[in-house]
Amino acid sequence: MPPPTTTMPATATSAVPSRRHDAAPVAAAVEFDRVSKSFGAHRVLIELDLSVRPGEKVTLIGPSGSGKTTVLRLAMTLEAPTSGDIRIFGESLRVDAQGRPRSQQDEARIRRRCGMVFQQFNLFPHLTVVQNLMLAPRTVLKWSVDQCRAAAIEHLRLVGLESKVDAYPAQLSGGQQQRIAIARALVLRPEVLLLDEITSALDPELAGEVLDVVRDVAHETRVTLLIVTHEMRFAREVSDRIVVFEAGRIVEQGEPQKIFTAPDSERTRAFLQSVLSH
Repeated sequence: MPPPTTTMPATATSAVPSRRHDAAPVAAAVEFDRVSKSFGAHRVLIELDLSVRPGEKVTLIGPSGSGKTTVLRLAMTLEAPTSGDIRIFGESLRVDAQGRPRSQQDEARIRRRCGMVFQQFNLFPHLTVVQNLMLAPRTVLKWSVDQCRAAAIEHLRLVGLESKVDAYPAQLSGGQQQRIAIARALVLRPEVLLLDEITSALDPELAGEVLDVVRDVAHETRVTLLIVTHEMRFAREVSDRIVVFEAGRIVEQGEPQKIFTAPDSERTRAFLQSVLSH
């Protein structure tokens, strides 16, 4: 996780003027600049402008097919934009500071600041829980075996599954497997965590276990969250901002209280009425 922000010690006098106006602006954790994405003739995203501040918890909602998951996949470089630019903490995923196309190594370096949890758990069935968590830091970060194991157990404790360290995925419930997947993403200490409909494959009871873990991550860490979900109560509780999508565009965005109680858009009202009535 990103280190905690340090604060300067209080001084005995207020004679030193504030220099906040001289400070360089903080780069967005994730920024989409006029990003479009098409698959053939189908336009999934249309000139998307979206900026997520470091530490902000942002949830994308809207009907299926409105482009929400594509936003996450683009940020994780699982898809390339048709046009526009995506920046992670101020660094373009497409070009370097001289405007040259990024090398694969450079793109991977930037991408490592993000982690993603998918709808399906995608755990390796032949590896134990701890081995699943140790694999990426061992191969990507080149940590020692002892470092990897310590980090794995730390993050299993975070998701409440330290006791399952030597279990295999097939021995776990779906909810437990998804919690392991969250721990696996966090073990690389990403600064941005992308969550794509992580409860869609679970029944309500197991989904609740997973959402509780994400609530803890949201409230107890400074990791930036970009979430796609149809769980409206969860979205309202965990988010700093809700962004509503429709047909590849943002319909409106704002604080959860505003979006859920007094949305400006008729399309938002119709969507919320539909999902909240079920």
